[in-house]
Amino acid sequence: MTSLFKTVPIRSSEITPKSVYLSRRDFMKAATLTTGAALLTACAPSVADASADEAPVPTSGATDELGDPVNSYSDITNYNNYYEFTVDKQQVADEAQGFSLAPWTVEVGGLVNNPKTFGIEDLLKLFPQEERIYRLRCVEAWSMVIPWTGFTLASLLEMVEPTSDAKYVRFETVFRPEEMPGQKSPFYPWPYQEGLRLDEAMNDLTLLATGLYGEPNVAQNGAPIRLVVPWKYGFKSIKSIVKIELVSEEPSTLWSNIASNEYGFYANVNPDVDHPRWSQASERRIGELNRRPTLPFNGYGEQVANLYDGMDLSVNY
Repeated sequence: MTSLFKTVPIRSSEITPKSVYLSRRDFMKAATLTTGAALLTACAPSVADASADEAPVPTSGATDELGDPVNSYSDITNYNNYYEFTVDKQQVADEAQGFSLAPWTVEVGGLVNNPKTFGIEDLLKLFPQEERIYRLRCVEAWSMVIPWTGFTLASLLEMVEPTSDAKYVRFETVFRPEEMPGQKSPFYPWPYQEGLRLDEAMNDLTLLATGLYGEPNVAQNGAPIRLVVPWKYGFKSIKSIVKIELVSEEPSTLWSNIASNEYGFYANVNPDVDHPRWSQASERRIGELNRRPTLPFNGYGEQVANLYDGMDLSVNY
């Protein structure tokens, strides 16, 4: 536990040593010695700037509810962690250019009374799309403000009617190694999987995002449909979803399988619980020079803190 902003911005070279990706033997050795200490999550900032003429404009405002301006369209779309394409953050947008977004279906089933498979066009028609300007806090101690467009996950789950046995929601990313070359890597248990407790999934903040900056989402940011859970670290917000399953037991997730000491199931933003390799007490907002204090639950505590009453969030990290 820490209350001092003692860290400096974390260089990607410090977080993702090149040796991790050179051989499976090196990876297994590193995993044994450090329990996945050399791994990152599925979120990242941008270092490029686009001109105002090139970037779409948010439809309902340019700040979050705290008055912080949204990051540029280029910030959000030109530097991404999306290991299904590549571990090189600055190359994800290029690698994703050939990724096919249609046709696309999302299977919703498991412990539900009304399992359904939706085409992306069905989801766009069935559920009114709204803009949500949310902060994104990466586990790597940087942050952004992003204008998403989408609909609440709760509205989709209500349609399929979870049974009384459903306690968790499991998500799965598309598996297309022919289009996503990173999925040929033996280092990760593909496809990407994530999960939420059912009450977290039903919270009004939990969004299925289909758009960005008032335009359809793009492949490098998880198009055509991704999860956004703004009070949790970014790796919880799984991209390019093809399956949503209601289950009775806590589902396994990709990052907690690889390094459970670093990436827990809950992953709530918590400035008082450090990552094993750096402080979480402060963050670097992309586009700003100075660090800022990290807010508990990323500033959304009023809406979500009650979900964790009685829990020790340093244990349930």
